[in-house]
This record gives sequence, C-alpha cells and structure tokens, in this order.
Amino acid sequence: MAVKYIHELKNWPDFHWNQERLASRLGVVRLRQGRLIGHMEALGFQLRAEAILQTLTEDVLKSSEIEGEKLNREQVRSSIALRLGMDVGGLTPADRHVEGIVAVMLDATQNFKKSLTKERLLGWQASLFPTGRSGMHKIRLGKWRDDKNGPMQVVSGPIGKEHVHFEASPARAVPREMRAFLAWFNGKEQTDDVLKAAIAHLWFVTVHPFDDGNGRIARAITDMTLARSENSPQRFYSMSAQICVERKAYYDILESTQKDDLDITEWLAWFLSCLDRAFDGSEKILADVLRKARFWELHNGEQFNDRQRNILNRVMDGFEGKLTSSKWARLGKCSQDTASRDIEDLILRGILTRDAAGGRSTSYSLARNAQL
Repeated sequence: MAVKYIHELKNWPDFHWNQERLASRLGVVRLRQGRLIGHMEALGFQLRAEAILQTLTEDVLKSSEIEGEKLNREQVRSSIALRLGMDVGGLTPADRHVEGIVAVMLDATQNFKKSLTKERLLGWQASLFPTGRSGMHKIRLGKWRDDKNGPMQVVSGPIGKEHVHFEASPARAVPREMRAFLAWFNGKEQTDDVLKAAIAHLWFVTVHPFDDGNGRIARAITDMTLARSENSPQRFYSMSAQICVERKAYYDILESTQKDDLDITEWLAWFLSCLDRAFDGSEKILADVLRKARFWELHNGEQFNDRQRNILNRVMDGFEGKLTSSKWARLGKCSQDTASRDIEDLILRGILTRDAAGGRSTSYSLARNAQL
C-alpha cells in the first residue's frame, strides 16, 4: 500500500496541535530566550558585536554543513563582518558562493520585518547558486521546480546510501501551495512567533518548491521568524547549529510527521526542545567572547604588530587546524622569516608556546598563563 503524505490529506494544510501539552515547554523557551537577550544586551557594544559575529558565522557554516557542504570559516566570518560594517582586521576575501549564502542569511535576519514574497524567495535561491548549478547539475533559478526528473524526494545520507524520508508536494501544486504559504506567513494570525517558526519550517520543507536550496531557505525562514519573535536582528544562538548536531533526530521527526496526520504536536515539541538546546550553544559563544576580552585586557598596554593582533584573534576565534609558521605567513601575508620572528617574540613574552610535536611539524598554541 502506497504511503500517504500529509500534503495529500484532504484538509492539508490545516495544522492543529495540543496547546496544553506545549504550553509549559513554550513558556520555558520564551523565558530562556528573554534571559539570553537580556544577558547579551548587558555585555556592551563591542562584546555584543563579537557574539553576534560568532553566532552568524556558526549559523551559516552549520546550515551548509547539514547539506553536506563545508564552507571556509574565515571567508564566512569576513563576509559577514564586511556586510555588517564590523572592523575585525585581516579580512579574507570570500568567493561568490559564500557571499550568496551570507547574503540570504543576513537578509532574512536583518530585514525580518519585511514581507516574505515570491520574488524574495526566488532571489534567495538565486543567491545560493550563483553559477546556476548545484554541483555538476544545472538547476532552475528564478522558477519553482518542474519535477521533469521525477518526484521531489527529501533524502539524507551519502551518495549511494541515501535514505528517502518523504516525497514533497507535486510540482503542479507548488504555485498554489506557495501562495497559500506566503499568505499565511505574512498574515496577522495570533500564533506565537516561536511556534510559527516551527510551522513555517515544516510547511516549507513539505512543499520543497525549488530544485535545490530548500533546506537552507527553510532555515533562513526559521531564523527570520525567530528574529520576529524577539523583534531584533541581533542573533545570539543558532538553530541551524543545533539541527546540525541533531541531524538524525531532525530527519526522523520530519519523516514521521510527513507520514502522520495534521496534528503536528510532536514536531512542535521536538522543535521547542531543539531550540532550548540551541540556547546552550550561546553559552559557549559567550564564554569564547569573554575569554578573548580577558586576553586583551590582560595584555593591555603591550605592543603587538597588526599581524600578531589579527592572527591571535583568529586563534581565539577557533580557526581550523594547527598554528604553524607557514600558516602564520599565509594569514599574515608575510615571509616565512617574518612569521618566525613574530612567533618567537610571542613565545619569549609567554603568549605562545610550542606544542609537543617538534621538527618540521612544529605548531604553536596560546600559553595557558596568557589567558588567565
């Protein structure tokens, strides 16, 4: 017997849920949300800006990672900083693919009050695929999908071992489905915006209106709605990062919801719990920001050249891999000899220390005493 999906049900998309069951969980999430924003607002402008930059960087990286795409952290961070007018030093030029992904996320969160329109969604998808291709495949840009290669299936897993979670709405229904979705999203209904974020996410991925980019756009819509729930473009936690951590559970709950009825209580309960755990991630970001602030406070008055200051900041921002003299030379755009002098100076001052492995593989880390 063929599986019947929720978009095939007679009353689709007449979602309903058990409000009493969700009330306590929603209350906890709203309380933590308010406390987090209050805590971050008390940081002061510079630390708050750093926390926002770290959060947005993580959001872009993890939203792409869910789709199996690994972006360059420095490019993402630089692109966001440049667009937000932040002076972080040592900017890394970003390729147009990274620029496009960053542009979508920032438009969603910084312009959260604007209506979500067909034209805006088509623009987001075009930004995600500046070459008009997804990998080696040419995709439709500026148009809804047509299913000429068969039904749109939502899958996860590596190539050759994909797991089909559900089939999206048929292409012929997409224009009608999207008109209904946008009318609801831009409407003035009384649903709490946190719940609305969860419903919007589910509804959009169920329709899956594009050839590709649906997951990233669904998460952008989620971020946009959460920004509305706080009436603020400032982001201090990443739902995408938490979904990335809980990827299997995410696809499992999506699959079970698609094969059930229009009671979406279980989906909403999972979303609220995931969001609650996303707030925990903000604590790590805050700890990193405060650690960096303490470092510069501890070394206030000491002399650092621009290369040293920029690269130490990158080390504390958690760039990938180990810090070596060759990486220093590349990041600092200097010769190997200059890089070695910069590093030796910091070792003598007790700021850097050589890691245990020596020889040609010598790497360096921040000295523990330099961070106290």
